[in-house]
Amino acid sequence: MKGQSSYAPPAYIPLGMSDSESAIVLHSEDPPMQQSSGDGPKQWSSGICACCDDMHSCCVGLFCPCFLFGKNAEFLGSGTLLGSCMTHFILWALVNTVCCLLTEGLFLGIPGCFVACYACGYRSALRTKYNLQEAPCGDFVTHFFCHLCAICQEYREIREKSDSVPPDLSLAVVTAPSVQTMEPGLQM
Repeated sequence: MKGQSSYAPPAYIPLGMSDSESAIVLHSEDPPMQQSSGDGPKQWSSGICACCDDMHSCCVGLFCPCFLFGKNAEFLGSGTLLGSCMTHFILWALVNTVCCLLTEGLFLGIPGCFVACYACGYRSALRTKYNLQEAPCGDFVTHFFCHLCAICQEYREIREKSDSVPPDLSLAVVTAPSVQTMEPGLQM
């Protein structure tokens, strides 16, 4: 994603100001400088709702969120792909199904609380590793209300900031060996 994303979060407008008043304040001040690593927390490289910027991770996060969550956890060193993926699957799918069946759909949102409790620790670890803001709100609230968007945002951040090879969502590619022939004079 390096060099591909043109997303820039919108400027902060204080509650008591209109858009035109904030534009006057921004033009009268010096242009904002990029924060160095010694300053406060940095902004995320993409917004929570910028899933369509990376359609591949968006589709994987929508149809198989446990896999994307597992990839994020594996990169952070907080678990293995299979272990984190299965834990996410159990908390999300199985608990959601059981809760829905037992309460006839009345408590469908309750399992989201279990996933949010589990996932917010990984988001916190990612924020600590890259010195990121706790935005758009707290880690638990972000995962409780926007879990799928949050894991996609975390994956995009990992790909943007990682120095090594970014985690890959595709399956391993196996290529056939080149054709080999025997020379006629060396047969046994």
